[in-house]
Amino acid sequence: MLEWLSRDGKLLLSARIIRAFSYGFLSIVLAIYLKSIGFNEILIGAILSATLVNSVVFTMVASFYADRFGRRKILALYAVMMAVSGAIFLATDNYIALIIAAFIGTVNVTGAETSAFLSIEQATLPKTVKDIRKRNTAFGFYNMVGMLAMSAGVLLSGFPQLLQNDFGFSHADSFRPLFAVYAVAGMASAAVYCFLSKEIEVQTPAKPNSIIHGNLSPKSKKIIWKLSALFSIDSFAGGFVIQSIVSFWFFTKFSVPLADLALIFSVAGVLTAFSYVLATRIADRIGLVNTMVFTHIPANILTVLVAFAPTFPLALGFYLGRMTLSQMDVPTRQSYIASVVSEDERIAAAGITNTSRNVTQAISPSIAGVIIQSLWLSAPFVVGGLLKIAYDVGLYVNFRKIKPVQEQEK
Repeated sequence: MLEWLSRDGKLLLSARIIRAFSYGFLSIVLAIYLKSIGFNEILIGAILSATLVNSVVFTMVASFYADRFGRRKILALYAVMMAVSGAIFLATDNYIALIIAAFIGTVNVTGAETSAFLSIEQATLPKTVKDIRKRNTAFGFYNMVGMLAMSAGVLLSGFPQLLQNDFGFSHADSFRPLFAVYAVAGMASAAVYCFLSKEIEVQTPAKPNSIIHGNLSPKSKKIIWKLSALFSIDSFAGGFVIQSIVSFWFFTKFSVPLADLALIFSVAGVLTAFSYVLATRIADRIGLVNTMVFTHIPANILTVLVAFAPTFPLALGFYLGRMTLSQMDVPTRQSYIASVVSEDERIAAAGITNTSRNVTQAISPSIAGVIIQSLWLSAPFVVGGLLKIAYDVGLYVNFRKIKPVQEQEK
């Protein structure tokens, strides 16, 4: 199976599955757990913000240091930190300790992975593909297995309720086994990374000035910084319609029960997962940039239409249609970035673009809350959808003529 992918590539997929599964349930239960142990919304917000700061800081660390100290070492270190974070959440409810755990532990609360692992894995994945024509497919599988694992993890978020109802656990104690699972997932991921071969490392040592300049050539800098600016607009727009806001919207406008919401988001996750592989097949035919733009614009039209849907079935149809298309740009974007820079520039390129996305996405949810309260409950869908369409146009205008290496060889 996956004969075109090396042993290292299969190990990266395995680590992604383990990690994404644990992110799935933790993204659902973390805030609820913190509330159950007595923290108010401000303190909970600070812990959640610490997880976002982690993504920014450790992604930049990976960008500048991974090729100097070794990709395997950094990946294993991050996985161990993930395990330590889970152990801290399991062992104590001290607020300071939990802030530290949230900061060091690559805890993910967004429902889609934004962790520091991504930059290294995305930069490494092309080296594990035996046939360059399969590069797009590799990114499709990488994202598909992650999303499917995350969707499965979401289902585990109902386990605390089972412990409370059938085994008499207190509300707070019922969440602790999940933190144990998270810690075990971290150690399992570290073990997987230790089996990676030396082939994943760059063959030439990183330049001494890479910390300052990101080891990017002048040509690559121009491409990556322009991409980063566009991706930051896309991510800022996406922050208006993150999972928690969509859930709040369905609950408030149509009184959808929480159990039904969990099912909706699980189905949406499965649709998204399979769209990743479909996207890579489309990209093999029409190109990466065309795939990113021509699947994204219809998705964003559907995003705007959700706001105006008069009934729940129609809103649900628009939303699931959006989720079937909206993430097709993820594997194509990752493949494009890896293909327009040289091998020793990939981690810096992935790190810079991922950081630009993480920073701007952290801003827009708070703005969404303001416009919901002061303007219109459905306004985030309109604002997010229109901004994303503007991003799509900008991407096409600026990058339609810059072909990745696998398209140049056609």
